[in-house]
Amino acid sequence: MADITRRLGWRHLRGAPTAHVRHHRGDKLLHDGPGLSFWYRALTAAISEIPVDDRELAMTFHARTADFQDVAVQATVTYRVGDPAVAAARLDFSVDPDTGVWRGTPLEQLGTLLTETAQQHALDALARTPLAETLVDGVAVVRERIAAGLAAEPRLPATGIEVVAVRVMALRPEPEVERALRTPAREQIQQEADRATYERRAVAVERERAIAENELASQIELARREEQLVEQRGTNARREAEEHAAADAVRAQAEAARTVKLAEAEAAKSLRLAEAEAARSVQLADAEAARTVRLAEAEAARSVQLADAEAARTVRLAEAEAARSAKLGEAEAARAVTLARAEAAGARELGEARAAAQAAWLRVHGEADVATLHALTGARLAENLPRIDSVTVSPDVLTGLLAKLGGERE
Repeated sequence: MADITRRLGWRHLRGAPTAHVRHHRGDKLLHDGPGLSFWYRALTAAISEIPVDDRELAMTFHARTADFQDVAVQATVTYRVGDPAVAAARLDFSVDPDTGVWRGTPLEQLGTLLTETAQQHALDALARTPLAETLVDGVAVVRERIAAGLAAEPRLPATGIEVVAVRVMALRPEPEVERALRTPAREQIQQEADRATYERRAVAVERERAIAENELASQIELARREEQLVEQRGTNARREAEEHAAADAVRAQAEAARTVKLAEAEAAKSLRLAEAEAARSVQLADAEAARTVRLAEAEAARSVQLADAEAARTVRLAEAEAARSAKLGEAEAARAVTLARAEAAGARELGEARAAAQAAWLRVHGEADVATLHALTGARLAENLPRIDSVTVSPDVLTGLLAKLGGERE
């Protein structure tokens, strides 16, 4: 949009390098070109602003293939205005002389023209192609078909439009169809993965079999050698058992004699310990009984003392609370009497002041003349009357008022 400045009835336009400005006054072309700057009068100027930069037009539309499948086409067309004079003559690029805003919507008209033309050629190309071929080679086919169709469209050069480039970003079928088309490839990939898994498992099984055979041979050899070891160990164990039996017989006799002596000594010791423990238990029981009696007597005396102290404390608190309540009642009564006397004195003084004011008011009005009283009455009446928007005075009333005023002046 052009930058327009107002100065004392004149307007100054400052265009951009990417905007071609045409200034007419009547049927005369005064300014024509990009990036212009000039003064003009708004009442006599007709100004058109045509953008000459490259513009991107994104479009998304749906088409139907030869096997009646819906596909979404996402494309972008890059265009520019190659001949601003022709474009200004065919489309309304005029701007408001005061604000510089386009009066119409020329870019929307261009976008509609390019979109409908591109859709027409894309639909024509996709209607003759099955869905599978469309998804494989459709992007290039649609791009070439749209580019060729726009280049051969006679209305674009007649409007001054040049198509710079055509890009087709995607051709996508409906989500359900797309998932169905992906299923065979996914199944094939899954089959390849399963076959690789099976082969890996077969190799692993073969290797496990060889390892198991080696382990079995090793175990057989170990078992044979273990058999020889067991026979040798048995012979050695028999010899050791015979030697141990003879030694154990000698040790058993010595141990039996030692055990008899230890048992006799342990019995004597246990008897002495039992007698000492019984005497100690009797002493402890007597001491514990005496201690329990003393504790019970002390606890009873302490409970009696606590009960007496609590009763005395309760009596003192009750007496203090009664005295405090009596003092509070007396103070509240004195305060109420004082307040009542103060209110009575205030009411009496207020009544005397009002009576004096009323007497003074009556005395002043009694001494004033009748005209002053009438004036005061009118002023007081005017203060208390509601709002009056208009007053209509008839000739009869006005004549009487004037006659009365004249008579009062005489």
